[in-house]
Amino acid sequence: MHLAAGRAALFPAPLVLTLGLLLSTPLWVAQVGLYQYLALEIMIWMMFALGFNLLLGFTGLPSFGHGAYFGIGAYAFGLLQLKVWPNLWFDLVGAVLVATALGALVALFISHRRGIYYALLTIAFGQVFWFIANKWHTVTGGEDGLLNIKRLPADFGFVSFSLADNNALFYFCLAVFGLVLVGLWRLVHSPLGRVLSAIKQNETRAAFVGYDVWLYKWLAFTLSAGVAGLAGALFAMAQQSAYPNVMSLHNSGFVVMMVLVGGGLVSFWGPVIGAAFFILARDLLGVYTETWLLWYGLLFMALVIFKPDGIAGIWQGWMEARRRRPPPASRSPNAAVGGPVPLVQGGADEAV
Repeated sequence: MHLAAGRAALFPAPLVLTLGLLLSTPLWVAQVGLYQYLALEIMIWMMFALGFNLLLGFTGLPSFGHGAYFGIGAYAFGLLQLKVWPNLWFDLVGAVLVATALGALVALFISHRRGIYYALLTIAFGQVFWFIANKWHTVTGGEDGLLNIKRLPADFGFVSFSLADNNALFYFCLAVFGLVLVGLWRLVHSPLGRVLSAIKQNETRAAFVGYDVWLYKWLAFTLSAGVAGLAGALFAMAQQSAYPNVMSLHNSGFVVMMVLVGGGLVSFWGPVIGAAFFILARDLLGVYTETWLLWYGLLFMALVIFKPDGIAGIWQGWMEARRRRPPPASRSPNAAVGGPVPLVQGGADEAV
């Protein structure tokens, strides 16, 4: 399936359904035995996974160190608040700019590579950032991380909203998530998105028809890092802290699994499904066993082997089969009353 093909609706049904379902969680999440913070965490990881899928699913670039930019956003938000100016808008925008700038810097070094070499370079740079976060104690706090990050109020000048409560923070993050979701949806269905899909299909052909492949790969990585940084900043607000583990290699692996299990390679909505599935599996399986990641890993391997298009791919396959299924043949009046069925010359195949 061509991810960016066709004319896209401005507000497609899955987008409205996703935002409506998230908006309604305070009404029912406690009744099913879950908690509101879980919905907030799922939404932040959805944002991270959607930004990552711009790189993997739409441009075909495998980044296995992307947790670094999630962590950079978290640390930048905390440091700007604690060291520069405790203002929500300044800190959020600053975190996005820092993550975007560092992503752009890394992209300068790796955008001329492809395949396994590209993937290995993303791991190497990701580990560099993780090592700095662990060892630069005077700035990052080392293994102890940054603590006492405040949930600053959303000040609009004429009115200000406190975000100290989980519900208030959830609605604020939902508004940000909605803007990111609509923005990414429009981007992948824009001329830029079609060029990225062309690069995924064949870099050489895209270059042959006149596109600057290096520039578009650089741009995809930079935008993806910026979205990851925004998600990381919101995560730091939610956790009220920032730790090096969010930049680790296994955290980068989590977002890859979310995208692949959800079906991000064939559907824009795959990361949304995958993030919700992963976080819910973690919490629900974690109730029964400490080795929940083992069982999730087995499920992940089964999906990759037997259904590599993920959950979204399974759904698409089922819907395609329904569309192709022929309508039930209408019976003749004689058959309805038990009379003889008339013979059709040419045999059964010709009759069909």
